[in-house]
Amino acid sequence: MQTTPLTESSLLPLVPAYDSILELAPYQTGKPIEELTREYGISDVVKLASNENPMGCSPRVTLAVTEQLGQLARYPDGNGYYLKQALADFNDVNIDQITLGNGSDDLLDILARSFVGANDAIVYSQYAFVVYSMLAKMQGATDVEVPAHRFGHDLKAMSQAVQDNPNTKIVFIANPNNPTGTQLEHKELRQFVASVPSSVLVVLDEAYIEYSPESNNRALIDEFDNVIIVRTFSKAYGLAGLRVGYALSSVAVADLLNRIRQPFNVSRIGLAAAAAALADQDFIEKTRLMNDEQMRWLEKQFDALGLGFIKSHANFIMVEMDDEDALLINQALLEQGVIVRPLLGYGLPTWLRITVGVAEDNMRLIDTLRSILTDD
Repeated sequence: MQTTPLTESSLLPLVPAYDSILELAPYQTGKPIEELTREYGISDVVKLASNENPMGCSPRVTLAVTEQLGQLARYPDGNGYYLKQALADFNDVNIDQITLGNGSDDLLDILARSFVGANDAIVYSQYAFVVYSMLAKMQGATDVEVPAHRFGHDLKAMSQAVQDNPNTKIVFIANPNNPTGTQLEHKELRQFVASVPSSVLVVLDEAYIEYSPESNNRALIDEFDNVIIVRTFSKAYGLAGLRVGYALSSVAVADLLNRIRQPFNVSRIGLAAAAAALADQDFIEKTRLMNDEQMRWLEKQFDALGLGFIKSHANFIMVEMDDEDALLINQALLEQGVIVRPLLGYGLPTWLRITVGVAEDNMRLIDTLRSILTDD
């Protein structure tokens, strides 16, 4: 869908609060299956673009959702008590250390609105989640992008960036990182947190933690009051369509976030589904094992095709189309009913991010990709 560029003149006499808002472009989501069907008339579509769980969600979720259908006229529990209690037990924290969100993006937005003003700065890594830069522009703040090291976070350089920008209020760190799939070690991450002032909030975005349990940095919350961990039920738990996320932090930070967040920001169905999903860790283990197996298979196929890739610790893999135009290959895949994610918007024009699917979906991807590359 084409969007008209936003200019100040098109808004007069209404103008945005900050000029930086004019620089924003709408967030580009993965192409929906329905849209591809409308455009090309393809009914047999494989979507490997948005890092959703190809196994769906736990059967317990279906039951929990069904039980809520008779209560849709009632507001949800605004405090989300039962889900928060389950999360507190699961993460070994106090219930007052938890903030719920309408997906993790909602929580990132709440954090920016809570701590960042127009004279402040947000520090993040090159090739990290594009929303971090968007949040800085929304707040009229300075966005400081630190060059990546081997497609991952350069924590020494990020620490220096904080020193060079004393107005820094938030540092965003995605671990594992999206879209590159890189992962940081506990020791270097702890050293980084210890190196920044306690007035700087270090936000660890752990959206893919279930695929890489060893990257769990929950212990940092006990040691540092300026660390907050943000997680989601959209990925491994398979609840992307319901939008539920949560944050773990000090009690003081959680108290502030809960003052800012919208009332009822998680639906009744979302609360019930997330609690049911959390209770079924066997499903998460099956998801992780399937992902690991299929990731290794895909790596072998990319090697056979002569395509470079970045070793990933999440449920997606970033693949380089050699000297080819990734946008052309992406278009060819779309025309054959396979949706992946081009990364031009991340400054990676020759790369595609591909979600790990179930075996059948992955075979379809590889067969289609091989056909396209051979034809070229």
